[in-house]
Amino acid sequence: MNPNKYSLTFACYNSVEYTKMCVESMLKHGTPLDRLVVVDNCSTDGTRDYLSSLPLGGRIFNSENLGCGTAWNQGALALQSEWSIIMNNDVLVSPMWIENLIHAAESNHLKVISPALIEGPLDYDFDSFNLKAVAEMKDVNRFGSKHAVCIAIHRSVWMDVGYFQPIPKLLGYEDTLFFNELKKSNIQTAITGASWLHHFGSITQTAMKQERGLSEKDGLANRYNYKLLNQSWLERKWAKYQTKQHQLQASKAELAAHGMSVHGLRKNNQFVWI
Repeated sequence: MNPNKYSLTFACYNSVEYTKMCVESMLKHGTPLDRLVVVDNCSTDGTRDYLSSLPLGGRIFNSENLGCGTAWNQGALALQSEWSIIMNNDVLVSPMWIENLIHAAESNHLKVISPALIEGPLDYDFDSFNLKAVAEMKDVNRFGSKHAVCIAIHRSVWMDVGYFQPIPKLLGYEDTLFFNELKKSNIQTAITGASWLHHFGSITQTAMKQERGLSEKDGLANRYNYKLLNQSWLERKWAKYQTKQHQLQASKAELAAHGMSVHGLRKNNQFVWI
């Protein structure tokens, strides 16, 4: 695949050790760093020095923490392409992950797609797992699902629904609002078993909570964010219930057919499929 077909971007806020692991996994598996734009939201832990040492396609250093939405937009606009891959910095990638992700999207006439995920501690051999998982799940697509850990977005979507809301006080709620716009526009999504990532889990959100003096149990979203959905309390609860039921039914079907699903957790050194 021509690398000019896609670009990648992620936002940073401290946690440089996870950014290093992410970039090292990209180098290991041939992901071209000149297609990657990294946006730093005013880190203070050496992140900027590390980013300055890399042959990136772009780096943007914000003078304050402008939030995820602004950073994702900055990255996508800095290196525009047919497919923009918006991702977290606390992930490990796998061989051919981009090619497999975009191929799955195009084969199924999708404009928005996410890779399958294993989340939690890295207490297993992810590379060996990936070989088996792709062989088993390459043709499995959980239609109607998506996640913001990593999402490939076709450029036509920006024209149809716009970009992420660039409001810093959304505090991580930007993905929910964006997904709501996709639903309103009847844009089909999927999580595909053709491409896998390991996700350590909410590292940037944890750093943002620490910055704001919040505890681990505190949520970043607030009533202001909910109001932007233009939904009543009952409508929000019903939408969450429908999403949960869809997940449960899809997971049950995937487990029955393949012995695994497109979303796994690592707990007590074992896989839990959801």
